Amino acid sequence: MRFFSGLTLLAALVLAPLAGAAEPEAPVGSAVQGKQLYMQHTCFSCHGTVGQGGGAAGPKLAPDPFPYAAFAIQLRQPRDKMPRYPEKFVNDQQLADLQAYVASIPAGPKADDISLLKR
Repeated sequence: MRFFSGLTLLAALVLAPLAGAAEPEAPVGSAVQGKQLYMQHTCFSCHGTVGQGGGAAGPKLAPDPFPYAAFAIQLRQPRDKMPRYPEKFVNDQQLADLQAYVASIPAGPKADDISLLKR
């Protein structure tokens, strides 16, 4: 039993540095360019103009979007009904721009802070 615990710990120590190397390095994205791409590729039709989501059409993207690596996977190999965006249509720089735009969208006001909702 102790042998397996030590072996597991050794494997974790040896493989841990390699795990981070597998994730793609995120290019520096431009939120301005990303907004143009977001509108051009009609992302807003499912996810809303500010990433608020569209109910059954598309999930909420902002605020707090996926990290770049997960964002890239979802665009390249999407789950569910989302169309796939291969690199020949959206290159890695454009993908980083899209993620930068979504990351730049601030959180909306809380319901308690909206005067029209107060009695």
